[in-house]
Amino acid sequence: MAKKKKVSKTKKALKGFWAPEELKLLKTRFPNNPTAEVAAELRRPVDAVKKKASRMGLRKAKKYMKLIGRA
Repeated sequence: MAKKKKVSKTKKALKGFWAPEELKLLKTRFPNNPTAEVAAELRRPVDAVKKKASRMGLRKAKKYMKLIGRA
C-alpha cells in the first residue's frame, strides 16, 4: 500500500488564501496587463489568477482589449 504524502499544516492553511497585498495588486494590474504577467508577479498559476479576478468581478479594460486586437 502506498504511503500518503504528508502536507504541512501551513501549506493546507495557505492553499487558496490570497493576502490583502495580492488582492490589491490583482485589482490594480489585472485590467491593463497580460494575465500571464500578473500571474508571474504574484507567483500563482494563470488559471488561479483568472478565477480569482472573475470572482472579484474584474475585467480587462476596453482600452487594453483594443490594444491587443480583441475589441
